[in-house]
Amino acid sequence: KDTTGLLVVAKNDKAHVSLAGQIAQKTCKRTYYALLEGNLKTDNGRVVTDIGRHPNDRLKMAVLPDGEGKIAITDYEVVARFGAEFTLCKFDLQTGRTHQIRVHAKHLGHPVACDPVYGYKKQKLKADGQLLHAQRLELSHPTTKERMVFTAPLPTPFCEILRKLCRQYDVDFTVFDDITKG
Repeated sequence: KDTTGLLVVAKNDKAHVSLAGQIAQKTCKRTYYALLEGNLKTDNGRVVTDIGRHPNDRLKMAVLPDGEGKIAITDYEVVARFGAEFTLCKFDLQTGRTHQIRVHAKHLGHPVACDPVYGYKKQKLKADGQLLHAQRLELSHPTTKERMVFTAPLPTPFCEILRKLCRQYDVDFTVFDDITKG
């Protein structure tokens, strides 16, 4: 609920079955951007874990031992590094688990910045919500089967934080044009 960007909603059961099938068959493509705490060690990678309800906090999800949750697969790629403080990453979901990116980012040891549930108790940045954005969605129309692509630029508050970090760490903000402009 605190993620900005695109959201797909099925208007009827037929559409729901189609969309769920596309996610299961991995033909629905979803791309997110997130600002993570710290500096990831690798430039890209794949996180494969089981995710399920947190054993002690039923409002949260968690990485669980193999076989105790549902498989969750997330591919990531570093877009920009801001010293040792933050890393902007692109995430492509291969599965669709609740809070998947947030749980996987925490599992990597680099939670999403400003995430009140999975992030650090003491945040380095001030934002109204977690810095996680659903930027691109590609799917087939449930009835016509036409391939459709939707994009949403990063919201202004997210862009302002990136601009500030770019100035602080001497990063050219224009490298983010494809995700910051509509």
